[in-house]
Amino acid sequence: MINTSNKFKVAAAQLSSVFMNKKKSVQKACRSIEAAAKRGAKLIVFPEAFIAGYPDWVWVTPGFKKPILSKMYSELLQNAVIFPDETSKKLSATAKKNKIHVIIGVSERNSEASNSSVFNSILFFDDKGAFIGKHRKLIPTGTERLVWAQGDGSTLNVYNTSIGKIGGLACWENFMPLVRTALYKQGIQILAVPTWDSSEGWQISMRHQAKEGGMFIINCCQAIKMKDIPNKYEFKSNYPHDREWINKGNSCVIDPTGKII
Repeated sequence: MINTSNKFKVAAAQLSSVFMNKKKSVQKACRSIEAAAKRGAKLIVFPEAFIAGYPDWVWVTPGFKKPILSKMYSELLQNAVIFPDETSKKLSATAKKNKIHVIIGVSERNSEASNSSVFNSILFFDDKGAFIGKHRKLIPTGTERLVWAQGDGSTLNVYNTSIGKIGGLACWENFMPLVRTALYKQGIQILAVPTWDSSEGWQISMRHQAKEGGMFIINCCQAIKMKDIPNKYEFKSNYPHDREWINKGNSCVIDPTGKII
């Protein structure tokens, strides 16, 4: 269990991406990193697929509308991070300049193979700007499999940092007991959870997991409105016309007793 006498500030960046715009999403992330550091944060966690937007179209677009799905996958592919690239360089430089640890969800293109598969990944940078690792979501949830490939156990790692032992799991892979156990075995103290789930039931699960693992959890979800999705995207018409919020966020920081701080 983490030593709670060693106190420091953390930030959950409950923000919307600049949808399907990698460059502007990175710029927004860097501004947020700087703002969090100015307020004394030593760690900032961003939502799932912050760069460059969660593919919510897979949940609202009927499967028979293949042209729309294909077009959106093409955009996702174009805006995916190819590690290492300018995205990772800018995030690294910003973390170093502001002396803050950064954990961020991205869509990552598989540069080591075909370049045509995309993973739901989490990138980790320490407060010296060093890239210390990445995790690829093991099993994309439901229709996420239309756009994201499966990861593997090789990225289930915990990293020693100046603020403690940190790791990360994306959204619903936190429901996999053996995945959690793999991190507990490595002595994890701070778990970053970039997510798309903002439900009450999800928060209950996160509170249980914090107590189960004797660790802090930073649960971070996008807060995104309909207006954040450009009107040019056809799938937008599949949402209810009077809808304001696509996701309200409900991010939280939880202590090792399961209490929301």
